[in-house]
Amino acid sequence: MITQVGALPNYPRAWKEIDWEKCHRIVQRLQSRIVEATKAQHWGKVKRLQWLLTHSFSARALAVRRVTENRGKKTPGIDQVLWKNPQEKFKAIDGLKRRGYRPMPVRRVYIPKRNGKRRPLGIPTMKDRGMQAVYLTALEPVYETIAEGNAYGFRPHRQAADAIEQCFIALAKKHSASWVLEGDIQACFETIDHQWLMDHTPIDKQLLGSWLKAGVIEQGQHSIGKAGTPQGGIISPVLANIALDGMERLLKETKTLKGQKVHLIRYADDFVITAASKEILEEEVKPRIKAFLSERGMKLSEAKTRITHISQGFDFLGQEVKKYDDGKLLIIPSPRSCQQIYSKLRAMVRAHRNARQIHLIKKLNSLLRGWCNYHHHVVSKEKFARLGHQLHRLLYGWARRRHPTRGYHWRQAKYYTQVQGEEGLAREVFGTKVTLLSGERRQYLLVEPGRIKITRHVKIRAAANPHDAEWHDYFVKRATRQMLGKLKTEKKQLTQQVWQKQGGRCTICGQHIIPEHKWELHHKVPRKEGGTNKLENLMMLHPDCHRQLHSHNKVAGLAYTKAKLRVA
Repeated sequence: MITQVGALPNYPRAWKEIDWEKCHRIVQRLQSRIVEATKAQHWGKVKRLQWLLTHSFSARALAVRRVTENRGKKTPGIDQVLWKNPQEKFKAIDGLKRRGYRPMPVRRVYIPKRNGKRRPLGIPTMKDRGMQAVYLTALEPVYETIAEGNAYGFRPHRQAADAIEQCFIALAKKHSASWVLEGDIQACFETIDHQWLMDHTPIDKQLLGSWLKAGVIEQGQHSIGKAGTPQGGIISPVLANIALDGMERLLKETKTLKGQKVHLIRYADDFVITAASKEILEEEVKPRIKAFLSERGMKLSEAKTRITHISQGFDFLGQEVKKYDDGKLLIIPSPRSCQQIYSKLRAMVRAHRNARQIHLIKKLNSLLRGWCNYHHHVVSKEKFARLGHQLHRLLYGWARRRHPTRGYHWRQAKYYTQVQGEEGLAREVFGTKVTLLSGERRQYLLVEPGRIKITRHVKIRAAANPHDAEWHDYFVKRATRQMLGKLKTEKKQLTQQVWQKQGGRCTICGQHIIPEHKWELHHKVPRKEGGTNKLENLMMLHPDCHRQLHSHNKVAGLAYTKAKLRVA
Protein backbone atom coordinates (compact mmCIF):
# COMPACT_ATOMS: atom_id res chain seq x y z
CA MET A 1 0.00 0.00 0.00
CA ILE A 2 1.27 3.46 -0.91
CA THR A 3 1.75 5.78 2.08
CA GLN A 4 1.52 9.54 1.69
CA VAL A 5 1.74 12.43 4.15
CA GLY A 6 -1.83 13.49 4.80
CA ALA A 7 -3.11 10.68 2.59
CA LEU A 8 -6.54 9.19 3.03
CA PRO A 9 -6.87 6.00 5.15
CA ASN A 10 -7.68 3.98 2.04
CA TYR A 11 -5.41 5.43 -0.61
CA PRO A 12 -7.48 5.87 -3.80
CA ARG A 13 -6.34 4.29 -7.02
CA ALA A 14 -8.43 6.42 -9.38
CA TRP A 15 -9.84 9.95 -9.57
CA LYS A 16 -13.39 8.75 -8.97
CA GLU A 17 -12.37 6.95 -5.79
CA ILE A 18 -11.23 10.11 -4.00
CA ASP A 19 -13.29 10.97 -0.93
CA TRP A 20 -13.46 14.76 -1.25
CA GLU A 21 -15.09 15.20 2.14
CA LYS A 22 -12.04 13.70 3.85
CA CYS A 23 -9.69 15.73 1.65
CA HIS A 24 -11.37 18.98 2.71
CA ARG A 25 -11.36 17.93 6.35
CA ILE A 26 -7.62 17.13 6.35
CA VAL A 27 -6.69 20.40 4.60
CA GLN A 28 -8.93 22.54 6.80
CA ARG A 29 -7.54 20.97 9.97
CA LEU A 30 -3.95 21.75 8.92
CA GLN A 31 -4.92 25.29 7.86
CA SER A 32 -6.56 25.89 11.23
CA ARG A 33 -3.35 24.76 12.97
CA ILE A 34 -1.33 27.15 10.77
CA VAL A 35 -3.60 30.01 11.87
CA GLU A 36 -3.06 29.17 15.55
CA ALA A 37 0.72 29.02 15.08
CA THR A 38 0.68 32.34 13.20
CA LYS A 39 -1.29 34.01 16.00
CA ALA A 40 1.30 32.81 18.51
CA GLN A 41 4.12 33.86 16.13
CA HIS A 42 5.65 30.39 16.24
CA TRP A 43 7.15 30.73 12.77
CA GLY A 44 9.10 27.47 12.98
CA LYS A 45 5.87 25.59 13.63
CA VAL A 46 4.21 27.48 10.77
CA LYS A 47 6.90 26.23 8.38
CA ARG A 48 6.56 22.65 9.60
CA LEU A 49 2.79 22.70 9.19
CA GLN A 50 3.11 24.27 5.74
CA TRP A 51 5.49 21.45 4.75
CA LEU A 52 2.96 18.86 5.95
CA LEU A 53 0.17 20.55 4.03
CA THR A 54 2.03 21.03 0.74
CA HIS A 55 3.26 17.42 0.77
CA SER A 56 -0.14 15.91 1.56
CA PHE A 57 -2.18 13.94 -0.95
CA SER A 58 -5.32 15.84 0.05
CA ALA A 59 -3.89 19.29 -0.75
CA ARG A 60 -2.54 18.10 -4.11
CA ALA A 61 -5.84 16.43 -5.03
CA LEU A 62 -7.80 19.58 -4.20
CA ALA A 63 -5.29 21.68 -6.16
CA VAL A 64 -5.80 19.55 -9.28
CA ARG A 65 -9.56 19.78 -8.81
CA ARG A 66 -9.33 23.56 -8.47
CA VAL A 67 -7.32 24.17 -11.65
CA THR A 68 -9.49 21.77 -13.67
CA GLU A 69 -12.78 23.36 -12.62
CA ASN A 70 -12.08 27.09 -12.87
CA ARG A 71 -12.63 29.34 -15.88
CA GLY A 72 -9.12 28.76 -17.24
CA LYS A 73 -9.34 24.97 -17.35
CA LYS A 74 -9.46 25.00 -21.18
CA THR A 75 -6.59 27.48 -21.62
CA PRO A 76 -3.20 25.73 -21.91
CA GLY A 77 0.25 27.13 -21.18
CA ILE A 78 3.24 27.03 -23.48
CA ASP A 79 3.33 23.22 -23.39
CA GLN A 80 -0.28 23.01 -24.71
CA VAL A 81 -1.10 20.40 -22.04
CA LEU A 82 -4.55 20.18 -20.44
CA TRP A 83 -5.90 17.80 -17.80
CA LYS A 84 -9.20 16.80 -19.33
CA ASN A 85 -10.16 13.31 -18.25
CA PRO A 86 -10.10 11.58 -14.83
CA GLN A 87 -7.02 9.53 -15.73
CA GLU A 88 -4.98 12.66 -16.53
CA LYS A 89 -6.22 14.38 -13.36
CA PHE A 90 -5.27 11.50 -11.10
CA LYS A 91 -1.85 11.18 -12.73
CA ALA A 92 -1.33 14.92 -12.22
CA ILE A 93 -1.76 14.54 -8.44
CA ASP A 94 1.35 12.39 -8.24
CA GLY A 95 3.23 14.89 -10.43
CA LEU A 96 2.75 17.83 -8.02
CA LYS A 97 5.87 17.15 -5.99
CA ARG A 98 8.56 19.53 -4.80
CA ARG A 99 11.55 17.32 -5.65
CA GLY A 100 12.84 17.97 -9.17
CA TYR A 101 10.18 20.56 -9.96
CA ARG A 102 11.13 23.44 -12.27
CA PRO A 103 8.47 25.92 -13.45
CA MET A 104 8.15 26.78 -17.12
CA PRO A 105 7.78 30.31 -18.55
CA VAL A 106 4.27 31.72 -18.79
CA ARG A 107 2.52 32.38 -22.08
CA ARG A 108 1.81 36.08 -22.64
CA VAL A 109 -1.65 37.12 -23.83
CA TYR A 110 -3.40 40.48 -23.82
CA ILE A 111 -6.98 41.44 -22.96
CA PRO A 112 -8.58 44.84 -23.73
CA LYS A 113 -9.05 47.44 -20.99
CA ARG A 114 -11.78 50.06 -20.66
CA ASN A 115 -9.47 52.88 -21.76
CA GLY A 116 -8.63 51.14 -25.03
CA LYS A 117 -5.27 49.82 -23.87
CA ARG A 118 -4.41 46.15 -23.34
CA ARG A 119 -3.76 44.35 -20.07
CA PRO A 120 -0.95 41.73 -20.14
CA LEU A 121 -1.75 38.32 -18.69
CA GLY A 122 0.57 35.41 -18.08
CA ILE A 123 -0.83 31.91 -18.60
CA PRO A 124 1.17 29.28 -16.65
CA THR A 125 1.17 25.61 -17.57
CA MET A 126 -1.29 23.30 -15.83
CA LYS A 127 1.45 21.82 -13.65
CA ASP A 128 2.64 25.26 -12.57
CA ARG A 129 -0.95 26.24 -11.78
CA GLY A 130 -1.35 23.07 -9.75
CA MET A 131 1.84 23.69 -7.76
CA GLN A 132 0.81 27.28 -7.09
CA ALA A 133 -2.60 26.09 -5.91
CA VAL A 134 -0.94 23.62 -3.51
CA TYR A 135 1.28 26.28 -1.95
CA LEU A 136 -1.55 28.79 -1.90
CA THR A 137 -3.41 26.53 0.53
CA ALA A 138 -0.43 26.92 2.90
CA LEU A 139 0.17 30.64 2.30
CA GLU A 140 -3.43 31.84 2.52
CA PRO A 141 -4.03 30.95 6.22
CA VAL A 142 -0.94 32.96 7.21
CA TYR A 143 -1.92 35.99 5.14
CA GLU A 144 -5.55 35.95 6.29
CA THR A 145 -4.36 36.00 9.90
CA ILE A 146 -2.07 39.02 9.50
CA ALA A 147 -4.00 40.87 6.77
CA GLU A 148 -5.56 44.30 7.24
CA GLY A 149 -9.28 44.46 7.87
CA ASN A 150 -10.22 46.87 5.07
CA ALA A 151 -8.53 45.04 2.19
CA TYR A 152 -11.22 43.24 0.18
CA GLY A 153 -9.83 42.22 -3.21
CA PHE A 154 -8.79 38.63 -4.04
CA ARG A 155 -9.62 37.31 -0.57
CA PRO A 156 -11.99 34.43 0.29
CA HIS A 157 -15.53 35.43 1.32
CA ARG A 158 -14.81 39.11 0.55
CA GLN A 159 -16.13 41.02 -2.41
CA ALA A 160 -16.54 44.46 -3.94
CA ALA A 161 -19.84 44.95 -2.08
CA ASP A 162 -17.93 44.86 1.23
CA ALA A 163 -15.61 47.65 0.05
CA ILE A 164 -18.57 49.76 -1.12
CA GLU A 165 -20.34 49.26 2.22
CA GLN A 166 -17.19 50.36 4.05
CA CYS A 167 -17.19 53.54 1.93
CA PHE A 168 -20.72 54.21 3.12
CA ILE A 169 -19.71 53.65 6.75
CA ALA A 170 -16.74 56.03 6.44
CA LEU A 171 -18.52 58.82 4.54
CA ALA A 172 -22.28 58.73 5.24
CA LYS A 173 -22.48 60.52 8.58
CA LYS A 174 -23.02 64.24 8.94
CA HIS A 175 -19.54 64.86 10.35
CA SER A 176 -17.71 62.27 8.25
CA ALA A 177 -14.68 63.07 6.11
CA SER A 178 -15.31 65.39 3.16
CA TRP A 179 -12.27 64.71 0.98
CA VAL A 180 -11.22 61.53 -0.79
CA LEU A 181 -7.97 60.45 -2.42
CA GLU A 182 -8.71 58.07 -5.29
CA GLY A 183 -5.59 55.95 -5.66
CA ASP A 184 -4.49 53.61 -8.41
CA ILE A 185 -1.15 51.83 -8.67
CA GLN A 186 0.54 51.92 -12.04
CA ALA A 187 1.10 48.41 -13.44
CA CYS A 188 0.90 46.91 -9.96
CA PHE A 189 1.55 43.27 -10.86
CA GLU A 190 4.39 44.09 -13.27
CA THR A 191 6.43 46.30 -10.90
CA ILE A 192 6.52 44.51 -7.52
CA ASP A 193 10.12 44.17 -6.38
CA HIS A 194 11.23 40.53 -6.37
CA GLN A 195 13.63 40.88 -3.46
CA TRP A 196 10.96 42.48 -1.28
CA LEU A 197 8.61 39.58 -1.98
CA MET A 198 11.36 37.07 -1.21
CA ASP A 199 12.06 38.75 2.14
CA HIS A 200 8.44 39.14 3.29
CA THR A 201 6.46 36.19 1.87
CA PRO A 202 6.09 33.28 4.35
CA ILE A 203 6.52 30.48 1.80
CA ASP A 204 9.23 28.25 0.34
CA LYS A 205 11.79 30.87 -0.81
CA GLN A 206 13.45 28.72 -3.45
CA LEU A 207 10.13 27.83 -5.04
CA LEU A 208 8.88 31.43 -4.92
CA GLY A 209 12.08 32.63 -6.57
CA SER A 210 11.74 30.07 -9.34
CA TRP A 211 8.20 31.29 -10.09
CA LEU A 212 9.27 34.94 -10.14
CA LYS A 213 12.26 34.21 -12.41
CA ALA A 214 10.49 31.78 -14.77
CA GLY A 215 10.03 34.50 -17.36
CA VAL A 216 7.58 35.09 -20.20
CA ILE A 217 7.24 33.69 -23.71
CA GLU A 218 5.93 36.34 -26.10
CA GLN A 219 6.03 35.93 -29.88
CA GLY A 220 8.55 33.11 -29.49
CA GLN A 221 10.94 35.22 -27.38
CA HIS A 222 11.82 34.27 -23.80
CA SER A 223 12.38 37.21 -21.45
CA ILE A 224 13.03 37.25 -17.69
CA GLY A 225 11.81 40.32 -15.83
CA LYS A 226 13.57 41.86 -12.84
CA ALA A 227 10.27 42.77 -11.15
CA GLY A 228 6.62 41.79 -11.04
CA THR A 229 4.59 38.64 -10.75
CA PRO A 230 2.60 37.34 -13.77
CA GLN A 231 -0.99 38.56 -13.69
CA GLY A 232 -2.83 35.32 -14.37
CA GLY A 233 -1.11 32.96 -11.94
CA ILE A 234 -3.19 31.52 -9.11
CA ILE A 235 -0.81 32.76 -6.42
CA SER A 236 -0.18 36.21 -7.95
CA PRO A 237 -3.18 38.03 -6.34
CA VAL A 238 -2.10 36.94 -2.85
CA LEU A 239 1.48 38.07 -3.55
CA ALA A 240 0.15 41.47 -4.63
CA ASN A 241 -1.96 41.68 -1.46
CA ILE A 242 1.09 40.86 0.67
CA ALA A 243 3.05 43.63 -1.07
CA LEU A 244 0.28 46.17 -0.40
CA ASP A 245 -0.42 44.99 3.14
CA GLY A 246 0.60 47.56 5.76
CA MET A 247 -0.76 50.66 4.04
CA GLU A 248 -3.68 50.95 6.46
CA ARG A 249 -1.47 50.34 9.51
CA LEU A 250 0.94 53.03 8.30
CA LEU A 251 -1.83 55.64 8.24
CA LYS A 252 -3.23 54.57 11.62
CA GLU A 253 0.17 54.72 13.33
CA THR A 254 1.05 58.19 12.00
CA LYS A 255 0.59 60.60 14.92
CA THR A 256 -0.07 63.68 12.76
CA LEU A 257 -3.11 61.94 11.22
CA LYS A 258 -4.84 61.19 14.53
CA GLY A 259 -8.35 62.66 14.60
CA GLN A 260 -8.23 63.65 10.91
CA LYS A 261 -10.89 61.08 9.83
CA VAL A 262 -8.35 59.15 7.76
CA HIS A 263 -9.69 55.79 6.57
CA LEU A 264 -8.40 53.48 3.84
CA ILE A 265 -10.57 51.11 1.78
CA ARG A 266 -8.65 48.91 -0.66
CA TYR A 267 -9.77 46.45 -3.32
CA ALA A 268 -6.72 44.86 -4.96
CA ASP A 269 -4.66 47.77 -6.35
CA ASP A 270 -7.56 50.28 -6.29
CA PHE A 271 -8.03 52.19 -3.06
CA VAL A 272 -9.61 55.31 -1.58
CA ILE A 273 -8.40 57.28 1.45
CA THR A 274 -10.70 59.69 3.28
CA ALA A 275 -9.62 62.75 5.27
CA ALA A 276 -11.04 65.89 6.86
CA SER A 277 -9.28 68.29 4.46
CA LYS A 278 -7.59 68.42 1.10
CA GLU A 279 -4.32 69.63 2.63
CA ILE A 280 -4.00 66.51 4.78
CA LEU A 281 -4.30 64.28 1.73
CA GLU A 282 -1.84 66.35 -0.33
CA GLU A 283 0.81 67.07 2.31
CA GLU A 284 0.57 64.14 4.72
CA VAL A 285 -1.11 61.11 3.16
CA LYS A 286 0.01 61.11 -0.47
CA PRO A 287 3.78 61.45 0.23
CA ARG A 288 3.62 58.59 2.74
CA ILE A 289 1.76 56.34 0.28
CA LYS A 290 4.35 57.12 -2.41
CA ALA A 291 7.20 56.24 -0.04
CA PHE A 292 5.40 53.06 1.04
CA LEU A 293 4.98 51.92 -2.56
CA SER A 294 8.49 52.93 -3.55
CA GLU A 295 9.97 50.46 -1.03
CA ARG A 296 8.12 47.70 -2.90
CA GLY A 297 9.06 48.90 -6.40
CA MET A 298 5.64 50.40 -7.18
CA LYS A 299 4.31 53.90 -7.76
CA LEU A 300 1.02 55.73 -8.03
CA SER A 301 -0.57 56.33 -11.41
CA GLU A 302 -0.70 60.11 -11.71
CA ALA A 303 -3.37 59.91 -14.41
CA LYS A 304 -5.80 57.96 -12.21
CA THR A 305 -4.89 59.33 -8.76
CA ARG A 306 -6.90 62.41 -7.81
CA ILE A 307 -8.27 64.23 -4.77
CA THR A 308 -12.02 64.87 -4.83
CA HIS A 309 -14.59 66.51 -2.58
CA ILE A 310 -17.40 64.18 -1.62
CA SER A 311 -19.99 66.61 -3.02
CA GLN A 312 -18.48 66.12 -6.49
CA GLY A 313 -18.62 62.34 -6.15
CA PHE A 314 -16.14 59.72 -7.22
CA ASP A 315 -16.24 56.36 -8.99
CA PHE A 316 -15.06 53.29 -7.14
CA LEU A 317 -15.49 49.71 -8.38
CA GLY A 318 -18.20 50.68 -10.85
CA GLN A 319 -20.22 52.70 -8.31
CA GLU A 320 -20.63 56.46 -7.96
CA VAL A 321 -20.32 57.63 -4.34
CA LYS A 322 -21.66 61.16 -3.80
CA LYS A 323 -23.03 63.28 -0.96
CA TYR A 324 -25.78 65.72 -1.99
CA ASP A 325 -26.77 69.15 -0.67
CA ASP A 326 -29.17 67.69 1.91
CA GLY A 327 -26.25 65.76 3.47
CA LYS A 328 -27.43 62.38 2.22
CA LEU A 329 -24.83 60.03 0.76
CA LEU A 330 -26.05 57.94 -2.18
CA ILE A 331 -24.18 55.15 -3.95
CA ILE A 332 -25.51 54.37 -7.43
CA PRO A 333 -24.19 52.52 -10.51
CA SER A 334 -21.73 54.83 -12.23
CA PRO A 335 -22.66 56.40 -15.60
CA ARG A 336 -19.73 54.59 -17.24
CA SER A 337 -20.96 51.24 -15.94
CA CYS A 338 -24.51 51.92 -17.19
CA GLN A 339 -23.23 52.92 -20.61
CA GLN A 340 -21.07 49.81 -20.84
CA ILE A 341 -23.92 47.40 -20.05
CA TYR A 342 -26.18 49.12 -22.56
CA SER A 343 -23.50 48.91 -25.26
CA LYS A 344 -23.03 45.20 -24.53
CA LEU A 345 -26.78 44.56 -24.71
CA ARG A 346 -27.10 46.43 -27.99
CA ALA A 347 -24.15 44.54 -29.51
CA MET A 348 -25.63 41.25 -28.35
CA VAL A 349 -29.05 41.98 -29.83
CA ARG A 350 -27.46 42.96 -33.13
CA ALA A 351 -25.31 39.82 -33.17
CA HIS A 352 -28.46 37.67 -32.72
CA ARG A 353 -30.58 39.29 -35.42
CA ASN A 354 -31.24 35.94 -37.07
CA ALA A 355 -31.05 33.71 -34.00
CA ARG A 356 -33.92 31.94 -32.28
CA GLN A 357 -35.61 33.86 -29.51
CA ILE A 358 -34.62 31.33 -26.85
CA HIS A 359 -30.91 31.73 -27.68
CA LEU A 360 -31.17 35.50 -27.43
CA ILE A 361 -32.98 35.26 -24.08
CA LYS A 362 -30.30 32.99 -22.61
CA LYS A 363 -27.49 35.30 -23.69
CA LEU A 364 -29.24 38.44 -22.44
CA ASN A 365 -30.20 36.85 -19.12
CA SER A 366 -26.62 35.83 -18.40
CA LEU A 367 -25.44 39.40 -18.94
CA LEU A 368 -28.33 41.04 -17.09
CA ARG A 369 -28.13 38.79 -14.04
CA GLY A 370 -24.42 39.40 -13.62
CA TRP A 371 -24.72 43.19 -13.87
CA CYS A 372 -27.86 43.51 -11.75
CA ASN A 373 -26.56 41.16 -9.04
CA TYR A 374 -23.43 43.29 -8.79
CA HIS A 375 -25.41 46.52 -8.32
CA HIS A 376 -28.54 45.36 -6.52
CA HIS A 377 -27.24 46.29 -3.04
CA VAL A 378 -26.96 50.05 -3.78
CA VAL A 379 -29.45 52.74 -4.86
CA SER A 380 -30.02 51.32 -8.31
CA LYS A 381 -33.80 51.02 -8.75
CA GLU A 382 -34.00 53.98 -11.12
CA LYS A 383 -31.01 52.76 -13.16
CA PHE A 384 -32.54 49.28 -13.40
CA ALA A 385 -35.86 50.70 -14.62
CA ARG A 386 -34.11 52.81 -17.25
CA LEU A 387 -32.08 49.83 -18.43
CA GLY A 388 -35.28 47.79 -18.73
CA HIS A 389 -36.86 50.54 -20.86
CA GLN A 390 -33.79 50.72 -23.13
CA LEU A 391 -33.76 46.95 -23.50
CA HIS A 392 -37.47 46.93 -24.41
CA ARG A 393 -36.77 49.37 -27.25
CA LEU A 394 -33.87 47.24 -28.49
CA LEU A 395 -36.00 44.08 -28.50
CA TYR A 396 -38.93 45.76 -30.21
CA GLY A 397 -36.54 46.91 -32.95
CA TRP A 398 -35.22 43.34 -33.15
CA ALA A 399 -38.76 41.97 -33.66
CA ARG A 400 -39.70 44.70 -36.15
CA ARG A 401 -36.63 43.97 -38.27
CA ARG A 402 -37.57 40.29 -38.44
CA HIS A 403 -41.21 41.03 -39.37
CA PRO A 404 -41.35 44.46 -41.03
CA THR A 405 -44.81 43.89 -42.56
CA ARG A 406 -46.51 42.75 -39.36
CA GLY A 407 -48.32 44.97 -36.90
CA TYR A 408 -47.54 45.79 -33.28
CA HIS A 409 -50.10 43.40 -31.75
CA TRP A 410 -48.94 40.49 -33.92
CA ARG A 411 -45.34 40.96 -32.79
CA GLN A 412 -46.44 41.22 -29.17
CA ALA A 413 -48.39 37.98 -29.41
CA LYS A 414 -45.47 36.15 -31.02
CA TYR A 415 -42.58 37.29 -28.84
CA TYR A 416 -44.20 38.22 -25.53
CA THR A 417 -45.84 36.03 -22.89
CA GLN A 418 -48.38 37.00 -20.26
CA VAL A 419 -47.15 36.48 -16.70
CA GLN A 420 -49.22 36.69 -13.53
CA GLY A 421 -47.55 39.06 -11.08
CA GLU A 422 -47.50 38.92 -7.28
CA GLU A 423 -50.13 41.65 -7.15
CA GLY A 424 -52.49 39.55 -9.27
CA LEU A 425 -52.12 41.65 -12.41
CA ALA A 426 -50.96 40.13 -15.70
CA ARG A 427 -48.08 41.71 -17.59
CA GLU A 428 -46.34 40.94 -20.86
CA VAL A 429 -42.75 39.72 -20.73
CA PHE A 430 -40.36 38.98 -23.59
CA GLY A 431 -40.34 35.20 -23.58
CA THR A 432 -41.28 31.95 -25.26
CA LYS A 433 -42.38 28.39 -24.50
CA VAL A 434 -40.30 25.48 -25.77
CA THR A 435 -41.13 21.78 -25.96
CA LEU A 436 -38.23 19.66 -24.66
CA LEU A 437 -37.29 16.21 -25.96
CA SER A 438 -39.01 14.70 -22.93
CA GLY A 439 -42.26 16.35 -24.03
CA GLU A 440 -42.21 18.85 -21.18
CA ARG A 441 -43.23 22.43 -21.99
CA ARG A 442 -40.79 24.93 -20.45
CA GLN A 443 -41.11 28.69 -20.38
CA TYR A 444 -38.12 30.98 -20.90
CA LEU A 445 -38.54 34.62 -19.85
CA LEU A 446 -36.23 37.59 -20.09
CA VAL A 447 -34.95 39.03 -16.81
CA GLU A 448 -36.76 42.30 -16.00
CA PRO A 449 -34.20 44.69 -14.44
CA GLY A 450 -36.90 47.05 -13.18
CA ARG A 451 -38.47 44.33 -11.03
CA ILE A 452 -35.26 43.24 -9.27
CA LYS A 453 -35.47 44.02 -5.57
CA ILE A 454 -32.81 46.08 -3.82
CA THR A 455 -31.19 44.10 -1.01
CA ARG A 456 -28.74 45.78 1.35
CA HIS A 457 -25.42 44.03 1.77
CA VAL A 458 -24.15 43.15 5.25
CA LYS A 459 -20.43 43.89 5.35
CA ILE A 460 -18.09 41.19 6.53
CA ARG A 461 -16.39 41.82 9.87
CA ALA A 462 -12.90 43.21 9.47
CA ALA A 463 -11.20 40.54 11.59
CA ALA A 464 -13.10 37.56 10.13
CA ASN A 465 -10.78 34.74 9.05
CA PRO A 466 -12.31 31.78 7.16
CA HIS A 467 -9.40 29.52 8.14
CA ASP A 468 -9.75 30.22 11.87
CA ALA A 469 -11.91 27.72 13.78
CA GLU A 470 -13.14 30.54 16.03
CA TRP A 471 -14.95 32.13 13.07
CA HIS A 472 -16.54 28.94 11.77
CA ASP A 473 -20.03 29.63 13.16
CA TYR A 474 -19.93 33.21 11.88
CA PHE A 475 -19.23 32.12 8.30
CA VAL A 476 -21.87 29.39 8.45
CA LYS A 477 -24.53 31.89 9.56
CA ARG A 478 -23.38 34.42 6.96
CA ALA A 479 -23.50 31.85 4.14
CA THR A 480 -26.94 30.71 5.29
CA ARG A 481 -28.30 34.25 5.23
CA GLN A 482 -26.82 34.96 1.79
CA MET A 483 -28.08 31.71 0.26
CA LEU A 484 -31.60 32.13 1.63
CA GLY A 485 -31.65 35.63 0.17
CA LYS A 486 -30.44 34.37 -3.20
CA LEU A 487 -32.98 31.53 -3.32
CA LYS A 488 -35.91 33.61 -2.08
CA THR A 489 -37.55 34.07 -5.47
CA GLU A 490 -40.65 32.09 -6.38
CA LYS A 491 -38.86 29.95 -9.00
CA LYS A 492 -36.12 28.90 -6.55
CA GLN A 493 -38.29 27.95 -3.59
CA LEU A 494 -37.82 24.25 -4.34
CA THR A 495 -34.03 24.70 -4.56
CA GLN A 496 -34.13 26.52 -1.24
CA GLN A 497 -36.02 23.63 0.36
CA VAL A 498 -33.46 21.13 -0.99
CA TRP A 499 -30.59 23.28 0.31
CA GLN A 500 -32.18 23.54 3.76
CA LYS A 501 -32.92 19.82 3.91
CA GLN A 502 -29.23 19.07 3.27
CA GLY A 503 -28.11 21.52 5.93
CA GLY A 504 -26.54 23.77 3.31
CA ARG A 505 -23.92 21.15 2.40
CA CYS A 506 -23.14 19.18 -0.73
CA THR A 507 -24.03 15.58 0.01
CA ILE A 508 -20.94 14.20 -1.74
CA CYS A 509 -18.01 16.37 -0.58
CA GLY A 510 -19.70 17.63 2.59
CA GLN A 511 -18.70 21.26 1.91
CA HIS A 512 -21.06 24.19 2.36
CA ILE A 513 -22.77 25.40 -0.83
CA ILE A 514 -22.37 29.17 -0.72
CA PRO A 515 -23.37 31.93 -3.19
CA GLU A 516 -19.85 31.97 -4.70
CA HIS A 517 -20.23 28.30 -5.71
CA LYS A 518 -22.02 26.78 -8.67
CA TRP A 519 -24.51 24.02 -7.99
CA GLU A 520 -26.75 21.57 -9.79
CA LEU A 521 -29.87 19.62 -8.84
CA HIS A 522 -29.57 15.84 -9.07
CA HIS A 523 -32.56 13.52 -9.48
CA LYS A 524 -32.18 10.37 -7.39
CA VAL A 525 -34.55 8.60 -9.75
CA PRO A 526 -33.83 9.97 -13.26
CA ARG A 527 -36.70 11.71 -15.00
CA LYS A 528 -36.39 9.35 -17.96
CA GLU A 529 -37.19 6.53 -15.53
CA GLY A 530 -40.22 8.28 -14.09
CA GLY A 531 -38.49 10.48 -11.50
CA THR A 532 -40.24 13.66 -10.44
CA ASN A 533 -39.15 17.17 -9.46
CA LYS A 534 -40.45 16.70 -5.93
CA LEU A 535 -38.34 17.47 -2.87
CA GLU A 536 -37.74 13.86 -1.86
CA ASN A 537 -36.24 13.05 -5.30
CA LEU A 538 -33.74 15.95 -5.45
CA MET A 539 -30.22 16.59 -4.17
CA MET A 540 -28.14 19.76 -4.47
CA LEU A 541 -24.53 19.11 -5.53
CA HIS A 542 -21.43 20.85 -6.79
CA PRO A 543 -20.98 20.27 -10.56
CA ASP A 544 -17.91 18.02 -10.16
CA CYS A 545 -19.61 16.05 -7.39
CA HIS A 546 -22.61 15.67 -9.70
CA ARG A 547 -20.39 14.25 -12.43
CA GLN A 548 -18.79 11.87 -9.96
CA LEU A 549 -22.19 10.66 -8.86
CA HIS A 550 -23.19 9.87 -12.43
CA SER A 551 -20.00 7.94 -13.18
CA HIS A 552 -20.61 4.22 -13.66
CA ASN A 553 -18.44 2.55 -11.05
CA LYS A 554 -18.82 0.98 -7.63
CA VAL A 555 -17.31 3.92 -5.75
CA ALA A 556 -19.81 6.33 -7.25
CA GLY A 557 -22.55 3.93 -6.20
CA LEU A 558 -21.18 3.88 -2.65
CA ALA A 559 -20.98 7.68 -2.64
CA TYR A 560 -24.57 7.79 -3.88
CA THR A 561 -25.71 5.45 -1.10
CA LYS A 562 -23.80 7.48 1.49
CA ALA A 563 -25.33 10.70 0.21
CA LYS A 564 -28.82 9.23 0.24
CA LEU A 565 -28.39 8.04 3.82
CA ARG A 566 -26.99 11.40 4.91
CA VAL A 567 -29.95 13.28 3.43
CA ALA A 568 -32.41 10.89 5.01
